[in-house]
Amino acid sequence: MIDFRYHLVSIVAVFLALAVGIVLGTTLLQEPAVKSAQEMTSALTTTNKDLRGQIDTLQGREAGNDALITSMTPDIVAGDLAGQSVLLVETPGSSTTIREAAQQVLGEAGAEISGRVTLTEKFLDPKGAGVLDGLVNQLKPANMVFAETANAWDRAATLLSAALITTDSSQVGTPNAATTEVLSAFETGGLLTLDGDPDKRATLAVVLAPEKPYEGEIAEAQAGALASVADGLDVGGNGAVLAGGPAALTAVPGDPIGHIRDDSDIAKRVTTVDSADMPMGRVVIVQSLQEQLAGRSGHYGVGIGASAPMPAVT
Repeated sequence: MIDFRYHLVSIVAVFLALAVGIVLGTTLLQEPAVKSAQEMTSALTTTNKDLRGQIDTLQGREAGNDALITSMTPDIVAGDLAGQSVLLVETPGSSTTIREAAQQVLGEAGAEISGRVTLTEKFLDPKGAGVLDGLVNQLKPANMVFAETANAWDRAATLLSAALITTDSSQVGTPNAATTEVLSAFETGGLLTLDGDPDKRATLAVVLAPEKPYEGEIAEAQAGALASVADGLDVGGNGAVLAGGPAALTAVPGDPIGHIRDDSDIAKRVTTVDSADMPMGRVVIVQSLQEQLAGRSGHYGVGIGASAPMPAVT
């Protein structure tokens, strides 16, 4: 019989052989491996420098283009919206910087800003849909009829549209006698805040999308609620544009711009612009409102679902 010492010697011999093999292998391969790693590192460093240079060049070119467009914007849009009144609608997460820049360009185009309405998170919360619906039923004029398929936000948008927007040029700048309590009731309920005189009805509306898509379990419902608001304002007036920044570059459920572009029905009416954070995009907002006045709509920018950077020049 093979005794225990034989087993022990065999095991030691095996591990000794492995150790010797590892030492020899690493010693023989050390120089080629190090050389290969050094060459790869050098190549990656060179590539990184090249890419950094390209980025710097592109950023410089973009800054130059933006500066040129900004300086020319007053001339580009001059008189394009003369005689029109525009309502601005801010939403939870929308950019104050984008709103201020868009408001300036609209003024340069000759439009008058009737006022601002800022929707709150409470307005978009699905848990409060029942309360919202009850308020709408309480405040709506007797002759206001909703579609059978309309949800709480669709109905709220229709009611708000009657208080904020009109297609009748003779009614611009005047409150709707049938909806005098709507805005104050919504504001008291914490559903929106008001700035200026938005009750003095406008003809067009610009709704500002959030800077980033909504996230979480109710994100899709929030995006749908904003789509309903934009659609209601479009139907009640001479046109509406939903504008935002690069949130539309990725397809996610909480992106209101993407939501409208994916809705074949609303997409036929409401215009979307996903480049409002750029000087070019603010010019496109003006052009899009012009297009709405002509009875057309489109989807512009550089994000998913955009058909072109800007409307066709007419």
